[in-house]
Amino acid sequence: MSATKATPSACPLSDTANTLNTDHPFWQIIRTVPNFPKAGIDFYDITPLLRSHVDEVIDALLAALPAGLIDDVDCLGAVEARGFVFASLLAGRLGKGMILLRKPGKLPPPVANKAYALEYGKDTLEMQNNLPPERVLLVDDILATGGTLTTAYELCKSAEHTVVGALVLLDLVDLHGEFPVPVYTVLKA
Repeated sequence: MSATKATPSACPLSDTANTLNTDHPFWQIIRTVPNFPKAGIDFYDITPLLRSHVDEVIDALLAALPAGLIDDVDCLGAVEARGFVFASLLAGRLGKGMILLRKPGKLPPPVANKAYALEYGKDTLEMQNNLPPERVLLVDDILATGGTLTTAYELCKSAEHTVVGALVLLDLVDLHGEFPVPVYTVLKA
């Protein structure tokens, strides 16, 4: 997750332009941790946003979505672990349900699972596969290489859900290629 963090300046909290927005006010709150979880990776610690800016973050996430999209969503696909936080807050605000995409062994059977590569290792996601098909908006914190979100998308598709898009707080645009559905984001770096 390496990118250079620019010096922030004031701009609207709901900046959703296609250009990089390293001057967004959230950058004043996000902490960059160099060489974590391994050498050469800059980790963006978004947890300070959750300590005192929850409403602003949820407002910004909702503002990143095109008008009317949320009306077409049956539930949110919450990607472990920080995606659980954002999806829960959004679901509570919107009155929507959630589907959990978890690490292995955390959900009761029957589950479907898929292994994938991370930018610094390997992992597996599982989801219950006996749920009725729904229109799903995937929710996660950061889109880096795209392995986790792509796996979440593929698991939802295999369970006959329709994925209408993905919503992330931060998109590290240089680390991934095309995503199979639109990605909506608050921050780009």
